[in-house]
Amino acid sequence: MQNLLPPYAKSINGFEDKIISMYALGMTTNEIKDQIYELFGCNLSDDMISDITDKIMPEILEWQKRRLDRVYPIVFIDATHFSVRNNGSVVKKAAYIVLWISKEGNKEVLSITT
Repeated sequence: MQNLLPPYAKSINGFEDKIISMYALGMTTNEIKDQIYELFGCNLSDDMISDITDKIMPEILEWQKRRLDRVYPIVFIDATHFSVRNNGSVVKKAAYIVLWISKEGNKEVLSITT
């Protein structure tokens, strides 16, 4: 098994960003753990993955509680389809994104779901 972290180190520059990206795509802790094992040949604990993804929780909660406009004059809805390995089989998933343009011309992402 490969060691990604030097002894007593708590993170690798950019490594946490990869885990957060997988989490943002809707991957579960087990799916992230499996993906990291496939890519790097090392095991991460559920606690380590949770500690990394919990760092962005305040930002997520703030985003969820933001005030929304009553009217969105322009709304775009799009999806990207991809294949994911799940329990030994490949399944199709989609990441949906909803983007709006406000009356003032500002763009904002309304939601991303899988």
